Amino acid sequence: MIPKETIDRIYSTLKIEDVIGDYMTLRRRGANLWGNCPFHDEKTPSFSVSPAKGIYKCFGCGKAGNAVNFVMEYEQCSYADALRQVAKKYHIEIQEKELTEEEKLQEDERQSLFAVNDWANHWFQSQLWDTEAGQNIGLSYLMQRGLREDTIRCFQLGYAPDKNALYYAAKKAGYKEEFLIKTGLCGNSQYNNDENNEENKPARPFDRFRDRAIFPIFTISGKVVAFAGRKLNESKQGGKYVNSPESSIYSKSNELYGLFQAKQEISKKEMCYLVEGQMDVISMFQAGVKNVVSSGGTSLTHRQVVLLHRLTGNVTILYDGDSAGIHAALRGIDMLLEEGLSVKVVLLPDGEDPDSFSRKMNAADFQQFLIDNSQDFVLFKTNLVMRDAGNDPIKRVSLIREIVQSISVIPDLIAREVYIKECSAMLGINEDTLLKEVKKLREDRYLKGKKQAAGSPAPTNNITPAAEGEPSALMQDPLPEPKETVSLRLKPKDRLEENILNLLQVLVKYGDYPLFEGSTVGQYILDELNANHIQFEDPLYEKIINEYVAHQADEGFKAEAFFNNHPNSYVSSLARELMSDKYELSRMYGKKRISENVETVVKMPSDADRLNELVPQLIYELQLTIIKGKITNTQLAIQHAQENEREEEITNYIMELEKLKNVEKLLGRLLGNRT
Repeated sequence: MIPKETIDRIYSTLKIEDVIGDYMTLRRRGANLWGNCPFHDEKTPSFSVSPAKGIYKCFGCGKAGNAVNFVMEYEQCSYADALRQVAKKYHIEIQEKELTEEEKLQEDERQSLFAVNDWANHWFQSQLWDTEAGQNIGLSYLMQRGLREDTIRCFQLGYAPDKNALYYAAKKAGYKEEFLIKTGLCGNSQYNNDENNEENKPARPFDRFRDRAIFPIFTISGKVVAFAGRKLNESKQGGKYVNSPESSIYSKSNELYGLFQAKQEISKKEMCYLVEGQMDVISMFQAGVKNVVSSGGTSLTHRQVVLLHRLTGNVTILYDGDSAGIHAALRGIDMLLEEGLSVKVVLLPDGEDPDSFSRKMNAADFQQFLIDNSQDFVLFKTNLVMRDAGNDPIKRVSLIREIVQSISVIPDLIAREVYIKECSAMLGINEDTLLKEVKKLREDRYLKGKKQAAGSPAPTNNITPAAEGEPSALMQDPLPEPKETVSLRLKPKDRLEENILNLLQVLVKYGDYPLFEGSTVGQYILDELNANHIQFEDPLYEKIINEYVAHQADEGFKAEAFFNNHPNSYVSSLARELMSDKYELSRMYGKKRISENVETVVKMPSDADRLNELVPQLIYELQLTIIKGKITNTQLAIQHAQENEREEEITNYIMELEKLKNVEKLLGRLLGNRT
């Protein structure tokens, strides 16, 4: 148990921006910091960290809390473990009851697996540095590969001896056989293969990693989840590489090798190099290119792309110059583009990989080579078409369609148009032809997404903008054209939608205007929506809120200009309609009674002149409409319960109805008794 005094010290020492900054890139906008939420997929930052308040809040998925809550949520660990992790970061010693190894393993399975892996990682390192075999075989191999001592220690490389030594050492240290097998450190043959074993007794577990150089695989926060082992004696049986199997703490599709070591440099450089293998990462890191990670020798996964996007919006892929390397690059590019990343490619000379090539050059020359040979993916793919297709028209058509496919997945409208222009000029194809093809592909994906969505459960209020693929293409210019749809939105189907449109109108027109002390119109609206747990079901309405959240602190931000010129045509079309005079909230002119029989026409104050009164009023009206809806639903529920003679439900609903009516009266008073 951690003493209260220690907990208080942890909280008083930590800085929330430092703790969360270890997991994701945060950029300051005004008083707060913003980034892509690590708890749901998103392309526009809606995750806010307030250093002054010591809290975080995601306006997309609703997650919120303090620094310790964040660690608990991200690492899926207990409160005590989160406190220990934060304390370790700030070198705060925790004096608590000393647990035995057995007690540590009994906390829960995940923590037990982490504990076993952590112990094994230190054991592999001690075998490398402190044993004769480790120095003569393991360390000798790593240094022959050109690695320096500081690099080996940075990546915590180790050595596994050619015998079942780890199993016995782990048992002696008090670790259970069950967890040695579940982590994959040990395998378990069903029976002993010894010919003299007449009774066919069950065998002891065997070390999975024997006579191998060991590469630990870390989470972004530095926990060891798995190992990769490289064979040192080529004459022996077995594959060149052995990897930990998947477990409750490790999924290879969720991890990027080297991310723990590279995360700060990725944030600093705002760019990441992506390679295939562990040695590629380590050699490039040693050559001074520290913002580099590996997909682990497998095809890039969506989860890995999302993980990258939380740290940077720019990725450069390094691949071998052979045909297989080129086509592997193409497969990964579309996934990165669809996530909204800016992608470049560097092709290495034939027969070279990042490991071998970086060792043939000095660090400065290698870094310059990467800069000089970095190609935008459109140029790269178009050159590939021209080279591979030659004079074959059928092959040329097929490869051009591949280029158009890549362009079509890009979520940003302006970026798509720029790439279409470049592609048109390079290939000599009419721009309109390419544009129509891109539009058709996007429409097909959108319709496919709608079909899939039709068979899915109905959406809830908790909309995640641009996170679920093409069904969210509403925010990415699906058909029909915006003017045909947006104009219909300004004919509200009910009072609730009218309230929402009124509020959005004020946001897009006056969001940056000052309101009360130290607040703007937009900040006030966001705070009120958040405080009352109000979210919009319509993705376009929610998109406008999230766009404001993401850009309100941009230098020189003006809400009206921002939304008027927004690259998403749906957003800009709706905003322009809301900004137009025909949708003015307050009439410009009204009648004023001078006496019983005399009226005169006078100019009424504009919306901008009465924001202090207007904005709170719109919030109250929205709340009142929501409360009225809840009252109606509760009355229907009471009627249904009475028909079915459910006395307990009737009582609960009546109590709920009374609370709702009290809130209704309060809002009515705030609105001048206009209920």
